[in-house]
Amino acid sequence: MARDTGAVPRRPRTTTEMRGMWLATVNNRDWPSAMGLTVKEQRAELTAHLDRAVRCRLNTVIFQVRPTADALWPSPYEPWSEYLTGTQGQHPGWDPLGTAVDEAHARGLELHAWFNPLRVAIHTDPTRLVASHPARKNPDWVVAYGGRLYYNPGIPDVRAFVQEAMLDAVARYPVDAVHFDDYFYPYPVAGQSFDDDEAYDTHGAAFTNRADWRRDNIDRLVRDTAAGIKEVRPGTRFGISPFGVWRNADTDPLGSDTRAVQTYDDLYADTRKWVRENWIDYICPQLYWHLGNAAADYAALVPWWAETARGTGTQLYVGEALYKAGDPVQHEAWQDPAELSRHLTFAREHPEVRGHVFFSARDAAADALGAMTRVVADHYQQPAISPR
Repeated sequence: MARDTGAVPRRPRTTTEMRGMWLATVNNRDWPSAMGLTVKEQRAELTAHLDRAVRCRLNTVIFQVRPTADALWPSPYEPWSEYLTGTQGQHPGWDPLGTAVDEAHARGLELHAWFNPLRVAIHTDPTRLVASHPARKNPDWVVAYGGRLYYNPGIPDVRAFVQEAMLDAVARYPVDAVHFDDYFYPYPVAGQSFDDDEAYDTHGAAFTNRADWRRDNIDRLVRDTAAGIKEVRPGTRFGISPFGVWRNADTDPLGSDTRAVQTYDDLYADTRKWVRENWIDYICPQLYWHLGNAAADYAALVPWWAETARGTGTQLYVGEALYKAGDPVQHEAWQDPAELSRHLTFAREHPEVRGHVFFSARDAAADALGAMTRVVADHYQQPAISPR
């Protein structure tokens, strides 16, 4: 008979780190798999993604609820998303965001509500928007660029409106965080200009150049959204997942050893300032490059972001390109099922990195090359609590 030592049985060790995945709805990328599915089919697909997150020992799902100036909840400000029914403005017969929050929390997952603040449409025809759409009622708010429609962030009424529309969801649902992606001013398109002349003439008098004015517009959007979240639902976090390069070192000595698009100069998003000024609770740069990439090396960017976040109140997570694993058009590094696992091993050497988020849910399901399975086996054997 075994001797009773009085010792308390050891429980599995629980770490604290972000283990997330993005669940994209624009163009039906991840969910729903097609427009016009039945309510039962949509719900089943949604809960399957949540169940998969649990099986992968993730703790957070970042759910895209405003993909194109629309809504996946009953918003009084913007129409129901066409990605649900195939018709913008048509009620889908249920509340996807409300259901996602409830079902995620029931599984012990955090639900971060992901908003694209300025994209209006992935086409340039305003007449394709539902007649009640704010962009049709306020055509002066909208700029066509690169085959898409965008709200102009240089107009104060635009910034006020998009914040009000997004915060409606925060007021209605106990989301764990508000999440912005990498789209601010649009990515540059050769030979095209973003036509904000009138807005600059009207609102840019305090600035000596348009670039500084544009950055200030995005700064205001970020800072005011942060303040609005604290007012509407205290304790809800605010995170942003920008493109992974702030500035290149050959442009600015504070920049990274990279040769890529620069959020500061090209998207007018001063992502480093947001971290250093503690305007946001977390930043999750999209470091979608392999170890050894010539233009943007993962091994150069992780230390740069770690140094940027060091000593601030902004937590650092790393966005991972799960979608590249096994894709034959990608670099040979992505044909190795261990590439992503090596990313997590490398990042572990930098204590400022508090976790990782994987793009995206569809790719977690496909598990090409078994890359996600490898990450789980190598790094996620024990459960983890999301950082707060």
